[in-house]
Amino acid sequence: MIYFDSAATTSVCEAAAAAANRAMADQWGNPSAVYSFGASAHRALERDRETVRSAFGAGAKDGRVIFTSSGTEANNTAIIGAVIAKSRNRGGRVLTTDSEHPSVARAVSRLEALGYEVKRVPTANGEIDLDALRAAATERVIFASFMTANNETGALYDVASAARIVKSASPGAIVHTDAVQAFLKCDVSPKKSGVDMISVSAHKVHAPKGTGALWVRESVIRAKDLSPYIVGGGQEDTMRSGTENTAGIAAFAAAVAEGAATLTERRAAVEALEEYALGEIAARVPEAKINRPARSLAGIVSVTLPDIRSETALNFLAARDIFVSAGSACSAHSGKPSGVLLAFGLTEREADSTIRVSFDHTNTRDEFDALCAALAEAVATLQRAKR
Repeated sequence: MIYFDSAATTSVCEAAAAAANRAMADQWGNPSAVYSFGASAHRALERDRETVRSAFGAGAKDGRVIFTSSGTEANNTAIIGAVIAKSRNRGGRVLTTDSEHPSVARAVSRLEALGYEVKRVPTANGEIDLDALRAAATERVIFASFMTANNETGALYDVASAARIVKSASPGAIVHTDAVQAFLKCDVSPKKSGVDMISVSAHKVHAPKGTGALWVRESVIRAKDLSPYIVGGGQEDTMRSGTENTAGIAAFAAAVAEGAATLTERRAAVEALEEYALGEIAARVPEAKINRPARSLAGIVSVTLPDIRSETALNFLAARDIFVSAGSACSAHSGKPSGVLLAFGLTEREADSTIRVSFDHTNTRDEFDALCAALAEAVATLQRAKR
C-alpha cells in the first residue's frame, strides 16, 4: 500500500500506541474520582495536558488546553461557545473565510441561521483578501475564525495580519484559528498568530482518532468569553463536560512529544519530498496542473488532471494500491465540486478533476515514483478512453 492521504489521517506511531496501552493498563481510573487511584489518573492527565500545551509554542503559557473528542469539536467549542457566551453578542458580526473546513464553515452557518451576521472573506489563490477583511472588520465584530493552513490546497493564510485587523477594529472581538493541518508542521504559536483560541487534532499527528484540543487564552477564560458547548459534570475546568479519554490523551501527548522533538528533521524531510514530487509530476505528467498557493504548507499538493473526474482518478489509483483523496475527507460524499477549490479560483470543471496528494515524513521518493507512473498511465488511458 502507498498512502498519500495524511491530511485526512495519519498512522499511529509506536510511542502513541505504547502510551495508550500503558494508560489503559495502569491509569484507567476516572481522573475526577477523589480516591488515590483517581488522583493518580488526574496527575497523568495534567502531565499530558502540559506536554500538549507546550507544543503550541511561544505564548502558550498564557492559556490553557481543553481536551475534546476531535478537531471538529474543538472548532465548534471555540466558535459557538464564544459567540453565545455573552447576551450582548446577539446579532453581532462574525468573520471567517470562504474556504474553511466544514467544521468551521457549518458552525458559522448555524450562527447565521440564528440571526448573527456573517461575512466570508475571499481567499483567491490561497490568500486572505486583507482589503476585503478591512472593509468587513468594524466595531460590530464579535468573533472571527481564520484557518492556519488549508486542508485541500495547503495554502498558509496570514492569520497574524488578519487578527491584527480584527483587533484594531474591534478590540473585544475573539479571534480563533483552526490549526488542525498546521500543528507540529509550522509555527502556530499564540505569540506569532495573535489569536485567542487554537484548535488541533490528535489523529493528524500520528495519534489515534478520538482526541482533540483547544488552546484558550487565559484572559478569555477570566472574562467568561467562552461558554461550555458540552455541559454536564464540569470536567476540563467546566469547559468540556464528559469523562476524559485518558488513553487517547496519553497517546496524543506521546505523539506530540515525539513530533516536537523531531520537528526540524520532519519538516526538512517533507519539504525535500515535496520539491521532488513537484519536479516529477511536472516532468512525467505534463498534462497535470498543480494548484500552487503563494504561501503553502509542505505536504499538501493539489493536482488537476484535465478531463478526468477526480472520482475516476481515485478509483484508478486505488486499483493499484495507491491512495489519495479528492479533498476533505469530511465532505468527500457531498457530490458537489469543492467550495474550497472554487474559492481558490478553479472552475467547476477543474475542481471536479482535482485530487489531493498529502504526505509526511513517513513517505519516500520511491512511493512518489510509483504515483507519478500511475498518474501518467491514468492520463494516457482515461483521456484516450474519452476520445
